[in-house]
Amino acid sequence: MNKPADPAVRIDDMPGHRIRRLHQISVGIFLQELGDIGLTPVQYAALQTVAQSPGLDQRTLAGSIALDTSTTGGVIDRLEQRGWLERRTAPDDRRVRQLWLTEAGRAVLAQAVPAVQRAQAQILAPLDEADRQTFLRLLQQLVDTNNAHSRAPGDVSR
Repeated sequence: MNKPADPAVRIDDMPGHRIRRLHQISVGIFLQELGDIGLTPVQYAALQTVAQSPGLDQRTLAGSIALDTSTTGGVIDRLEQRGWLERRTAPDDRRVRQLWLTEAGRAVLAQAVPAVQRAQAQILAPLDEADRQTFLRLLQQLVDTNNAHSRAPGDVSR
């Protein structure tokens, strides 16, 4: 016999559900702002990370943006196919492929940054400045504290 669901348990009161909904909203806003460019949030994270650390390897990139290495490989493949990123053999270890932005990658990133900043501002627009700072601090605390529970933990040493 099936036990009826507990009416006291409301999905809308669960933090995981709200986080999933906020993620959907965040991605939707991101894609509205960057629709003409055709860049996803993960692709943007990869390009921005490589721009900040030219020559890093795929494994380091994966840890930096909290993706598993096989997913990161697919992201890199797509960015490389679009001519925005290139892999080069590391001079000191031929097994390692370093990642570099191409001129086209730098150009698309320069075009994307203002749109990404608008998207982030729109996501936080319902909050006043003090609440934004509190929200971001608490969000970082939750991510840092729970990082080990992720299927692809991020590099929290940054």
